[in-house]
Amino acid sequence: MSQAPRAITIVGASLAGLNAAEALRREGFDGPVALIGAESHLPYDRPPLSKQVLAGDWEPERAALTDSEELEEDGIEARLGVRATALDLAAHELTLHTGETVAFDGLVIATGARCRTMPGTEGLDGVHVLRSLDDCLALRADLEAMPQRVVVVGAGFIGAEVAATARGRGLDVTLVEALPTPLSRVLGDEMGQVCGEVHRDHGVDLRTGVGVDRISGDGRVQQVTLSDGSTVDADVVVVGIGVIPNTEWLDGSGLEMGDGVLCDASCLAAEGVTAAGDVASWPNELFDETMRVEHWDNAAQQGSHAAGGGTVHSGALVLERPVRPQDPAGRPRPRRRRGPGGDGIGRGAAFRGNLRSSRTHHRGARVQPAPSRDALPGTDRAAGQFRRGPRR
Repeated sequence: MSQAPRAITIVGASLAGLNAAEALRREGFDGPVALIGAESHLPYDRPPLSKQVLAGDWEPERAALTDSEELEEDGIEARLGVRATALDLAAHELTLHTGETVAFDGLVIATGARCRTMPGTEGLDGVHVLRSLDDCLALRADLEAMPQRVVVVGAGFIGAEVAATARGRGLDVTLVEALPTPLSRVLGDEMGQVCGEVHRDHGVDLRTGVGVDRISGDGRVQQVTLSDGSTVDADVVVVGIGVIPNTEWLDGSGLEMGDGVLCDASCLAAEGVTAAGDVASWPNELFDETMRVEHWDNAAQQGSHAAGGGTVHSGALVLERPVRPQDPAGRPRPRRRRGPGGDGIGRGAAFRGNLRSSRTHHRGARVQPAPSRDALPGTDRAAGQFRRGPRR
């Protein structure tokens, strides 16, 4: 049996990272806990970035998951604006971008993922991705300038939500999706078709079954060329075509990599090292395969489990129970640890409207029917968001 660690470092000041730190304190770990984050912001909730914050209904502070006072009370040291650049597994040391080395006894990796980008858009103003708070604020500034045409590439959750929010601002929006049906990978074809029609009903120019060949402009984006040869004028483009797990800093560390950090069913990647959230790839018993799950619930549950369940801070450094199986479509959902304003963050949806079909199931997820359009508050100003069951 290994000696219980004296100090635990969490890399990634994310939802998963914060939940890991809090779980350690909840379960009685009284040694030093350091939370290292590449962003300068304290941990915040990501779902409002494509909805309330982007719409201007919330200021960024409202999306915060904690504050400095709470962290200080819990004895959690937050080191923000600091990136981990290397891991020496044998020496139990991290290297930071400043050149500093940090020794640890236990490590939780919660570095999340970053957005995929379109080739040739580097340095082209008006082209955005949406992952971080800074991404959100930059895009919000462009939308507040009332551009003539917004093009959203990718009709997944992020793309659908951004399109709905932009329409809510009264902007002309084209939503481009390579698959025949938007959101079909997570909601199924039938529900995806309903969602697409809701978007069209609210004035979104939805184009499906067509990809993007090129995004072009002279200093600033001007045009999007589609794979069918057609073009769409654009003053703002938002690219939502998936994410890549942030694992490059772990190259040569001795950890096993695949699509993320490979873990066992308890989130353990190596002795004293766990991974949680979007960066973790683990055996999901629900589908009998190893996968990453990019979902709010998964990040929250895995963060708590990877640290507080015993994996990192127990003497054996091995967890006896596996992490709870998680559906990529997002069920079940845990109770929120904190809800700014009591608004149920993370439950926002991609559209608003009246679903005429009762419900649909996809890989274990149930989408709940919405109330009628007249019963929904704010439908006169927020185009294209319906209420459904728990999401990412």
